[in-house]
Amino acid sequence: MSFGISEKVRAAFAPPRYIAPSLSGIDLSTSGVKAVRLAPGPNGLTLERYADARLSAGAFADGEIVDHEAVVEALREATRSAGITDANATLSESKSYLFETSVPSGSSVEWRTTIEQHLDELVPLPPPDVAFDMVGVGQGKEGETLVAGVGFARRIIDEMLSTCDEAHVGLRALEGEPFATARALIPAGDSATILVIDVGKTTTKLSIAAGRIPRFATTIGIGGHALTLAVQKHFGVTENEARKVKAERGIVPAPGNEDYLAAMLSTVSAIRDEISRRLDYWQEKVSLEGAHEPVSRVILAGGNASIRGLPEYLEGALKLPVAAGDVFTNLASRDTWIPELDYTESLAYATAIGLALRDDPRLYA
Repeated sequence: MSFGISEKVRAAFAPPRYIAPSLSGIDLSTSGVKAVRLAPGPNGLTLERYADARLSAGAFADGEIVDHEAVVEALREATRSAGITDANATLSESKSYLFETSVPSGSSVEWRTTIEQHLDELVPLPPPDVAFDMVGVGQGKEGETLVAGVGFARRIIDEMLSTCDEAHVGLRALEGEPFATARALIPAGDSATILVIDVGKTTTKLSIAAGRIPRFATTIGIGGHALTLAVQKHFGVTENEARKVKAERGIVPAPGNEDYLAAMLSTVSAIRDEISRRLDYWQEKVSLEGAHEPVSRVILAGGNASIRGLPEYLEGALKLPVAAGDVFTNLASRDTWIPELDYTESLAYATAIGLALRDDPRLYA
């Protein structure tokens, strides 16, 4: 699936290999900038280079660039380390507006014209201030085309374009986080309806994808850092020490671990309750309207997805299979290469890898 807001119109055909762009992705989040570059090989794509440039607290908050200079410098650092000159970049889920609608069957240009005529009903912003894109997702009972779309305020896009320009990074396209993350974590051709939970530092992002296309997305204002703070408070240790304890103990019951586990679960349970509420809404909507399939499984990603015991804890609460994701699932088989990026660390690179995969030549096959 090729779906995003392009700075220029993408050609209908793949470019010849000798002028094909590098497959690169840049993910800007609260914690920093993650950049990846993929390389084609005889057995498929592999991770050629990756880099992470940290941001100070508040430099990027609530999906918006707050400290412009700090973000520019982080972009320069990450892209220089990864050897990237142009890439696809992310737009925050918290600033996106997903929508679904039906349009008369026709070309994508005709779909766009139809949507523009009632855009104010789909995105709660003045239509002139909105940039959007859409993709066909099926056929309606009356022969109409069903489309899923996403809209962003133009100011968010303009700010990202300006920032990348100052960092001397060429932007091929901008894309919402849920679309990139689904592309990385869900195997090509998988038509199941899947809940993706991205547990970041300060937020937990949820998206439900059907056929790898996000149909619902939301952000919970609690992330893994809240667990780190719980460990700090319980043991009276530094933040770095608390991270080590969190990684070693997780939320796994053990003898003499009761007080620590209670401190952790008081925070984890808040995340669990928010996830359950959103999932229940989807499952109930499915049973009432029948427009979608129910969620069949859950994939975890993000920098805090590897917390020991988290998949089992959520599986018991959500009554669905839960597993940590594999960000390399759509790259070459691990029988033919070994990633330099550690598995635990790789879970934080799902969005960046998904952005890079947007230019996978197989999309044009």
